[in-house]
Amino acid sequence: MLTNKQKQFLRAKSHAVQPIFQVGKGGVNQNMVVQINEALEARELIKISVLQNCLDDKHHVAEEIVNQTRSFLVQVIGNMIILYKPSKENKQIELPGR
Repeated sequence: MLTNKQKQFLRAKSHAVQPIFQVGKGGVNQNMVVQINEALEARELIKISVLQNCLDDKHHVAEEIVNQTRSFLVQVIGNMIILYKPSKENKQIELPGR
């Protein structure tokens, strides 16, 4: 679980990050989850864009991705989802203490 201080730190870091995935009317599928997991392992912090034609609510999409990838939801803002998952082998982001 992330503390508010850690979420604030990750939100600040995410300003420079571009969205690398888009969720459209097809919603979240298993292939997308695998690719998101790989991206989280490589980058630790990613943004996902939820398109206007997505049939699911953006909060539902975020919850589904978080549950399937075992990542942490940093923020849902506008149509963007910001996720964080510490890398097992390629640790790049050092979170502030709890």
